[in-house]
Amino acid sequence: MTRFWWVRHGPTHARAFAGWRDIPADLSDTAALDRLHDHLPKDALLVSSDLIRASCTADALAHTRERISHMPALREFHFGDWDGLGFEEVSTRWPDQSRLYWEEPGHTAPPNGESWHTAAARVETAVQSLIALYPGRDIVAVAHFGVILTQYQRAAGLTAYQALGQKIDNLSVTCLGHRIGASGDEWSVEAVNHIP
Repeated sequence: MTRFWWVRHGPTHARAFAGWRDIPADLSDTAALDRLHDHLPKDALLVSSDLIRASCTADALAHTRERISHMPALREFHFGDWDGLGFEEVSTRWPDQSRLYWEEPGHTAPPNGESWHTAAARVETAVQSLIALYPGRDIVAVAHFGVILTQYQRAAGLTAYQALGQKIDNLSVTCLGHRIGASGDEWSVEAVNHIP
């Protein structure tokens, strides 16, 4: 079985949409990082999004883990014209589009951004490549709220709307298992939003 130990990056304290905008994480809570390090498998591979809030969180967890190249495909959802704007401003300027984006996630995308389905396909392609390259390994993947939710959705067999109801805290762990069964890919949910 290949296990993905999804870690959401450290907090950014942003009060606005933060998708592909490259903003740093606050990694001052070293006790939380130490607990997270101790919880994760020591012999796991370590990969992250290439955005600084994820890559620096991964740096803090590296220790003796084998680090593989950052993956741009593990970036947060691309919020396009919404990136950097507050939620209230977005809902005022794009009332119908923003409502549909959250209430019927799937095909609706922010202007110049990507939809849930587009982002999920991007992440799933990256995950499948990791499974093919490193079968049977533990993989710690430091990524983002939306990225982790797409994978939780797939493993739990949920709709995108159902997955959006799941809380994913900063520095939490969502552990998903993958194996090839008689009917193809089989996923299991071992932990969701666990805070060590």
